[in-house]
Amino acid sequence: MFSGTVDAEVISVSANGFEVREQLHMDLPADKIYEAILLPARWWGSDHTYSGNAANMTLDPRAGGCWCEKLDNGGSVQHLQVVYVAPGRALRLRGALGPLQAMAVDGAMTWTLKTSPKGTDLTLTYAVGGYAKDGFAALATAVDQVLADQIGRLRALLQGS
Repeated sequence: MFSGTVDAEVISVSANGFEVREQLHMDLPADKIYEAILLPARWWGSDHTYSGNAANMTLDPRAGGCWCEKLDNGGSVQHLQVVYVAPGRALRLRGALGPLQAMAVDGAMTWTLKTSPKGTDLTLTYAVGGYAKDGFAALATAVDQVLADQIGRLRALLQGS
């Protein structure tokens, strides 16, 4: 991993699911990166929202909290539910992102931050399992691309601050 570049890959794909991993090293303290993760309205791409506006995204960093999105006319979407919080070190959420919500699948998204002498290593893994009529290969590649783009947007936000 080079400083500031996103390393993205599909770790595995099977008949029952997939796992993707995005990695990034930044010359910033873990606490600063963690605080930015908690503000998806500032870095998530609007083209990957239901409302068309990432400003409608919120993340409540407590067990049982919601990564949610406000919709018009009082509607809302729960993207993921927070299940584990270790500020500055890890955040785990459960759920199915985007089009995966309409499928018989569930996922575990884990953000891990590790301090090194030259900054922080950020790893995002998303493991999804369940039933997909057409299999998981194409889904895994698409999810990996979307998450790599989002991590790139997070990196850009942090580099600009």
